[in-house]
Amino acid sequence: MCRWIAYRGETTALEHYVTEPAHSLISQSIHALESAASINGDGFGLGWYGKHPEPGLYREIRPAWSDENLRYLCRHLQSHLFFAHVRAATGTAITRVNCHPFACGKWLFMHNGFLGNWNRWRRRVEALIPDELYPSRVGTTDSEAIFLAMLGAGIDDPVAAAKKTLATLTGIVTQSEPGDRFRFTAALSDGQDLYAFRYSVNDHANTLYYRETERGIVIVSEPFDRDEDWVTVPEDCVVVAKAGEQARMLPLFARQREAAE
Repeated sequence: MCRWIAYRGETTALEHYVTEPAHSLISQSIHALESAASINGDGFGLGWYGKHPEPGLYREIRPAWSDENLRYLCRHLQSHLFFAHVRAATGTAITRVNCHPFACGKWLFMHNGFLGNWNRWRRRVEALIPDELYPSRVGTTDSEAIFLAMLGAGIDDPVAAAKKTLATLTGIVTQSEPGDRFRFTAALSDGQDLYAFRYSVNDHANTLYYRETERGIVIVSEPFDRDEDWVTVPEDCVVVAKAGEQARMLPLFARQREAAE
């Protein structure tokens, strides 16, 4: 599965989190430690916010370890909020438009997971995208379709929009017998606030961790160092990291709260 990192905090060079650490995202693209697919070589991408409300994007289909531009970009790009992603494709084409992150207006999104039997359910999922947002559908992945569906589900409240979309997708994948698997470990941002979700149906969700300091918060698929201050995000939870506030971890659905009791 894919690996990713999201950061919000003091403006900093991307290299401090993406390329420099001992178990950096580049290292994880070659040998991930907490993923069913240890190799994540089906492209990579960067998304960052600067002076414009819309995020910048750089996406490439080559493996992260083989693109000499990546280290230079991460050394010179500075941002208060950025995403980085290395991809392990789960059935859709290895093309630039299918690489994460995805952007629409001021929103940025990336995903680690899959919606099982995608060819069977694709038409149903794409029908969740409002007409006014469908021109932004430029790739073929389940990830991009879910992102646009979330934007159309009342994105003024991102957590509520995600819950509405995930509930609908849960209903879709559980229609078959046995039910199809669905994994959703994703990050979403509008350039100010950062949200990260860990959810699954008929499967175990992909890993998610975060660490918060005075400088900011970093959320990752797997830790990039051996420090012990990483917080594991439980399944069926969302991390809400709003600008100027301490991060909060909230349950998504009642079944998570029941499991904790």
